[in-house]
Amino acid sequence: MKYFGLIWSNAWRKKIRTSLTILSVFVAFLLFALLSAVGYAFGVGANFADAERLIVINKITLINPLPIAYQNRIAATPGVRSVTHNTWFGGYYQDERNQFAQFPVDPEEYFSVYSELVLPDEQFEAWRKNRTGAIVGQALADQYGWEVGDRIPIQATIWTKADGGRSWEFDIEGIFSSKTAGAGATTFMLFQYDYFDEARAFGNGTIGWYVLRVDPDADPVQVADAIDQQFANSANETETSTEEAFAASFAKQYGDIGLIVRLILAAVFFTLLLVAGNTMSQSVRERISELAVLKTLGFTDMSVLWTVLAEALLILAIGAILGLGVGWLAVEGLNSQFGTQVPLYLTPMAFVTAFVIMVVAGILSGIMPALQAMRLTITDALARG
Repeated sequence: MKYFGLIWSNAWRKKIRTSLTILSVFVAFLLFALLSAVGYAFGVGANFADAERLIVINKITLINPLPIAYQNRIAATPGVRSVTHNTWFGGYYQDERNQFAQFPVDPEEYFSVYSELVLPDEQFEAWRKNRTGAIVGQALADQYGWEVGDRIPIQATIWTKADGGRSWEFDIEGIFSSKTAGAGATTFMLFQYDYFDEARAFGNGTIGWYVLRVDPDADPVQVADAIDQQFANSANETETSTEEAFAASFAKQYGDIGLIVRLILAAVFFTLLLVAGNTMSQSVRERISELAVLKTLGFTDMSVLWTVLAEALLILAIGAILGLGVGWLAVEGLNSQFGTQVPLYLTPMAFVTAFVIMVVAGILSGIMPALQAMRLTITDALARG
C-alpha cells in the first residue's frame, strides 16, 4: 500500500485513455452480470433439482399429456417412494404481462414429493378442503401484494372452462416458502387438480407429467427403466429422466443458453484483454525514463514489476466494480418487474467468477509490460528516454 499514490498517479497520467479503458472494462463486466443472470433464469429448474426425483413425460413430446391412470402403476414400481403429477396451466393475472407458473396438483401427494416446500398446517388443511383454493409462493405474494383470504382471477391461455369461459377464480388459502434459497424457488402457484379436471373443457383424465421420489437406496436409472418398460408399446409411451435433465431439456427448447452466454463472454473478455494490454504497453513505453529514475532511487526490479501489475489490476478493478454494481442494480430492477416470469438472479458464484476474471485479466494484460519494465536496465532506459 505504500506505493498506492505512485500507482494511482501512473494510472491517470493519460486521463482520457484510462477513462476509455475503464469504460471498456465496465461494459464487459456489465454484460457479464446481465448474461449471468439470464443464464441463471434459464437454468433455474436445474438449480433446484433433487437427485432423488425423477420426471416421467410422454415419449413423443412434453406437450402430449399422460393418462392419470398411470399414477398407480408408477407408484407400485419397486424403488418408488412417492409420486405426484404436474400440468402446465399457462394463465396470467389481470394483464398478459403478469405471467407466472401455475400447476393443478394433488395437495398431499405434491408435498410428499416436494418436501422442501414449507406451508403452515392450518393453511394446508384449508387448501385441501377448498376445491377452489390455491396456495402461492412467498415471492409471488410479495410481488402482487396477495394475502391469505384474497380471491384472485387467473385468465387461461390454454385451458378453457367447460362453460366456454377463460377466467378461473381461486381463493388464496396459504403462502408457502422454500428451504431452497434463490430466485424462482417460490414464484409459482398451486391449486386443486380435481377442480381443474372437472371444470376444464377438454383433456379430462390426463396430466402433463409425473414427478416421483425414489427410495434412498434405489438406483434411479433402474427405476426409470422399469417405469418406461411398463408402458412400452402402449398408446402413451413414457420417457423417464432425472429432474435436472428434465429442467435442462425444458430450457434448451430456447437453445443452449449456457453455451451462447459463454461464447459471448469469451469474445468480450478477449477484446478486453487486447484493450487493457495495449493501454498498459503504451503507459510503460511513455515513462521509460521515469522507470530508470525509480531504479536509480533504489526500486528493485520486482518492485517495478509489481507496481506495473498493480496499475493494471487497479484499472480492471475500477471498471469491474462499476460494471458489476450497475449490472446488479439492473438485475434487481428487472426482477421487480418481471421476476415471476423470468427469475433473474446474480448468484454468489457469479461474483466469485467475476473477481477471478478481473484478477486474471489484470495479470494477463499487465504481465508483458511489467516484465519489460523489470528487465529494463538503467543505462538502456536513460538512452531510450
